[in-house]
Amino acid sequence: MTAIQAIVLGAVQGLTELLPISSSAHLFLLPWILNWSIPESFDVALHFGTLLAIGLFFFKDWIELIKGGYKTVVKKEKNRNGTMFWYIVIATIPGGIIGFVLDHFSEQYKESFSENPIVIATALIIMGLILYIVDKKSKSDTNYEKLTLKQTFIIGISQALAFIPGVSRSGVTMTTGRVMGVDRESTAKYSFMLSAPIVLGATLLKFAEFELTFEFLIGVLVSFLVGIVVIKFLLEYLKKGSFKVFALYRVIVGLLVLGFVFFK
Repeated sequence: MTAIQAIVLGAVQGLTELLPISSSAHLFLLPWILNWSIPESFDVALHFGTLLAIGLFFFKDWIELIKGGYKTVVKKEKNRNGTMFWYIVIATIPGGIIGFVLDHFSEQYKESFSENPIVIATALIIMGLILYIVDKKSKSDTNYEKLTLKQTFIIGISQALAFIPGVSRSGVTMTTGRVMGVDRESTAKYSFMLSAPIVLGATLLKFAEFELTFEFLIGVLVSFLVGIVVIKFLLEYLKKGSFKVFALYRVIVGLLVLGFVFFK
């Protein structure tokens, strides 16, 4: 792997992990089309870059959540930050279990499913259409501060669908949030916060496989820097904009991939 490949894939990860367009799809499709050979551990490393972006961008939020969670358990003090902290913990459990099980059967899963461009393209298209319809028809009755245990848990369960390549963890969680009437900006913020524990867990599991090369480090750095910009952009954009542009992008990319497969 070259430095240029690391930079390109780092930028792709920073863009696609945080937008509802599927980083797993893009990190497979781009090397597949360009015939690049990329180590599996590099994929996890790039996710670590966007995890750092989420951690830094929402640093104050995480500090308040952790402090609140501590006060809830140790001091028995009820507070909104503590409640949200434990909501995130509870909502993370289903996705964590699914991820652990799939990692155990990873080789068989990859060969038959996750590295199948037709499956990826189909998921991009279907999820794009669902995202568009749901976002267009859903109300915005709830914001981040008013999320309930039921809403956060259902959004957490929806992460399990991200095992389908091309669905996108952020895509399915944002779509689920919109189904339940959460406004666009709030569902995006909660999606980012919810992804952090899962990505952290995956990073720790694969940490021993990391190769601390120049390409590795530059990929993580680019993923981190692009991720910071994308988070800020998306939260600002969703104050007035919709998910339509991302849904359209998913459908176009899916159709292009299908065309590439059938006419290659």
